[in-house]
Amino acid sequence: MPKIISICNQKGGVGKTSTAVSLSAFLAIEKTKSLLIDLDPQGNATSGLGIDKNKLEKSSYHLLLDSAKPSELIVETCVSDLFLVPSNEHLSGAEVELVSEIGRESRLKKALASVDPGFEFVFIDCPPSLGLLTINALTASHSVMIPIQCEYYALEGLGQLMKTYNLVRERLNPDLEIEGIVMTMADYRTNLTQEVIQEVKKHFGEKVYDTVVPRNIRLSEAPGFGKPIFLYDNHSEGAKKYREFGREFLIANGRGQGRGTLQCAPTEPATSS
Repeated sequence: MPKIISICNQKGGVGKTSTAVSLSAFLAIEKTKSLLIDLDPQGNATSGLGIDKNKLEKSSYHLLLDSAKPSELIVETCVSDLFLVPSNEHLSGAEVELVSEIGRESRLKKALASVDPGFEFVFIDCPPSLGLLTINALTASHSVMIPIQCEYYALEGLGQLMKTYNLVRERLNPDLEIEGIVMTMADYRTNLTQEVIQEVKKHFGEKVYDTVVPRNIRLSEAPGFGKPIFLYDNHSEGAKKYREFGREFLIANGRGQGRGTLQCAPTEPATSS
């Protein structure tokens, strides 16, 4: 069975979707077959992989409320070995609809029981909230990865996330672990970045990854072109750091560093208007 990892932080704008897309794309490039489930009604991971949200007939909504199997919803992406269960605005009403459902917190877990064992990793891009969608993701997962932005309010709201994590462990998923903490959007021109990193390490110790992802304009631009950073600008600092992070993740999971190569050539960086 693949390892299922939720990527979660209820605070928006912390690089959660960038991490979900970049990490899963890197693993696929490294010949590690991966599945990304977009569980955010905004569908940013979907559009970030070049899928038109407006043309979808089925989405992750159907995993939760129509008992659809993952195999019925999976679409291919521009990266070989990376597959996606997409999302669109239909998911926005799912939390209200789930309230009256029996076993509402475990709908996603039940759906993922039939996921193709050929996948090594399944990543769930959670919405920026701690509602029923995120609870479903945590209940279905083996672990949770938490991106934290290197800014003054980095730890704001993290207490509530950890409270939710502990409640899920206590009542729904006793095997749920913290996969790791990844620091994102770092700006080394300020002293604040180092102070925030040290503060997070003081709280989470060895759970904090060594790799720190910087602010990078190419990372911001890539979703608008429907490509992971490696296919948009493989030579950018953002691509470099997510490669380092991907290798660190593989080593932590006993998979070595990978020996894959890009399955399609990166495009020339686009010029911003």
